[in-house]
Amino acid sequence: MATKTQVKNGKSAASTKPGSTAKSATAKKTVVVTRSAPKSKSNGSESKFHKLFMDELKDIYWAEKALVKALGKMQKAATSEELVKAITDHQGQTKGHVERLEQVFELLGQEPKAKKCEAMSGLIAEGQEVVDDTEEDSAVRDAGIIICSQKIEHYEISAYGSLRTLANVMGHADAADIFSQTLSEEKDADSLLTQIAESSVNEEASAE
Repeated sequence: MATKTQVKNGKSAASTKPGSTAKSATAKKTVVVTRSAPKSKSNGSESKFHKLFMDELKDIYWAEKALVKALGKMQKAATSEELVKAITDHQGQTKGHVERLEQVFELLGQEPKAKKCEAMSGLIAEGQEVVDDTEEDSAVRDAGIIICSQKIEHYEISAYGSLRTLANVMGHADAADIFSQTLSEEKDADSLLTQIAESSVNEEASAE
């Protein structure tokens, strides 16, 4: 007798001659789901994060070099002996900050390069404008110089704090230590300017 095949609900059943064993087979499909491994975060020289870090480093490098010259002009324009000394001392520190940044470039295997810092450029221009608009040998000019100097210090405090954070995230511990040292000096300079303003300059300026 001929073999008959029936298909029910996706299953095939085969009937054979009497005495033979009936077998049924169900087709099964195995679905293999392949998931791509998550992309690892790269802090290498090709990453966008690294580029951000380098851009900020070049930015503050330009800022510090420009500030060395600007502080010389502020020192000549100041009248208060305390303020003149504070600016002169910080100019020397700033030269050291430039050298430290060059050390960071070396640690990273990079040539020191500067990228114009528009923020610092604007702050320096503002400082010069205050000097031009105030009377020579006056406490009012000194007060204006202190205000502009502290704006600069606050910018640098923000910049070095951010650079230290980025360096730590990327595992550049030596660079982070250098940024910490400079950050501490910027904070000290800012505190000294506040002290000079509050101890004498502001009071003298208000009496002029």
